[in-house]
Amino acid sequence: MRPAKQGDTVRVHYRGKLQDGSVFDETFDREPLRFTIGGGELIPGFEEAVVGMKPGDSKTTEVPVGKAFGPYLEERVVEVPKNTFARWGPEPVAGERVPIPQRNGPSIDAIVTEVTESKVTVDFNHPFAGQDLTIDIKLLEIV
Repeated sequence: MRPAKQGDTVRVHYRGKLQDGSVFDETFDREPLRFTIGGGELIPGFEEAVVGMKPGDSKTTEVPVGKAFGPYLEERVVEVPKNTFARWGPEPVAGERVPIPQRNGPSIDAIVTEVTESKVTVDFNHPFAGQDLTIDIKLLEIV
């Protein structure tokens, strides 16, 4: 069997873990993930880890911040006037994920971090920004 290379469409099972060992997602108990290596569908560190694997191979790879969801950027945390936020939907609650409409394009998800009488603070960073990840991968097939 030949190893997986850039441009191949593959099916894998995976388990993604944070540095504290907690699992944030996995497919071992559901349908495998199908993607094209180099297609930009997944974080770069995941795609790169599959290159060179053969069907049936398993590995654990450490994905640093720069090859995962990038660094946590304070400038991606913004305050929005509460009356503006009210036009987008129901009363926001700290900790919830909300879609923020954009003028030219689809909504962008953000996490509400604080709600006061006059403003809502939202964080546009990915929830795993600034974190190294560990991913267990089993290559099932090269399609």
